[in-house]
Amino acid sequence: MTDRSNPRDAAGIGGGAAAPLIAHVSADYPDAVQPAKTRVIAALVEGTADAFRHRVYSINRAGGASGWRTPGRIEPVADDGRLASWRYAAPARGLLLGTAMRRLADGVADDLAARGLAPAAIHAHKLSVEGLAAHRLAARLGVPYLLTLQGNSDQKIVGARRDLHAAYRRVWHEAAAVIAFAPWIARWCERRFGARAGPVVTLPCIPASERTIAPRATPPTIGTAFHLAHWRNKNIATLARAAGLSRAGALEVAGGGDAASEAAVDRALRQAGVQGIARRIGALEPAALQQWMNGCAAFALPSRRESFGLVFVEALLAGCPIVYPRGAAVDGWFDDCPFAIGVDARDPRAVAEGMNMLILENDARKQALAEWQRSGAAARFGREAILAGYRDTLARVLR
Repeated sequence: MTDRSNPRDAAGIGGGAAAPLIAHVSADYPDAVQPAKTRVIAALVEGTADAFRHRVYSINRAGGASGWRTPGRIEPVADDGRLASWRYAAPARGLLLGTAMRRLADGVADDLAARGLAPAAIHAHKLSVEGLAAHRLAARLGVPYLLTLQGNSDQKIVGARRDLHAAYRRVWHEAAAVIAFAPWIARWCERRFGARAGPVVTLPCIPASERTIAPRATPPTIGTAFHLAHWRNKNIATLARAAGLSRAGALEVAGGGDAASEAAVDRALRQAGVQGIARRIGALEPAALQQWMNGCAAFALPSRRESFGLVFVEALLAGCPIVYPRGAAVDGWFDDCPFAIGVDARDPRAVAEGMNMLILENDARKQALAEWQRSGAAARFGREAILAGYRDTLARVLR
């Protein structure tokens, strides 16, 4: 399974030999199977390598007949000592999930033992999937575990698997600490499983760019940005209808995609009757994206589901007020901020009303945004503040 000659096997990534070892189980870590996964978790791991050693078990579900016959069977794909890229067998739609995660936990425990590694803590990066494995793994090793809450996946899977609610409740309450990307998902879990006795820490995701651009006067242009392949979840049909009901002079859609997704977005714009004011502007590099946002009156993205939505923070840093989906994305981070409007993402009229508030009062709301940019409130979304929060949470768990 592993290359025992690799000197990094004994250390993982970061720290010295005496640094505490954190073993991570994550389905959302770029690896040899899916290199293009989000770097949200990777940024935390790499950014705290000064104080901790990390070994990551990056897991990828493989379906087919083996998923039914041998759920949880592990197929190692690559391993450089710090990152183990694994496939595990399991059927689709979360079937046999509990069995697969129990066997996966045992596989991780066996691999750690074979390497002579004794982690000080386990970090599972979703309650609904990896949390089940971490609960068993931590009990077997006699160490504490942490959970990350990812709004989109956790809400969807936990909501669908009511047969696993007793297990999820145990995982939720017995974790040494829970890290939520946004306040709303922590509140959602508390309503289902009860308030925890242990800490719940809200830590935003690290933005790709921390450049701040001061707000400026702009035409009444509404901007939105997403990979066009996700047009259904990003709710482009509702956004287009809302634009038609609003005072927007233009709707600009940034993001790349294939021919099918481009056609789907164009069709939604046509069906909403806004093709006269709406246009796709293609994919933009991070610097160009922020500059474009700075030229918009507001950024709107009424996603059906969104774990955090880094793009909303990037818009605010670029001097652009936002319309976001209530009960998802950045909900809870910007309560009472006049430059961030939460709306019912299912209701085009509510989305249009949010747009109009930012268009008709654009100067005053951008002035409030400029004050926020200059205040300490914006600093909490910076890389160093987020990494400091993660280091502190790990240290408290180990104490």
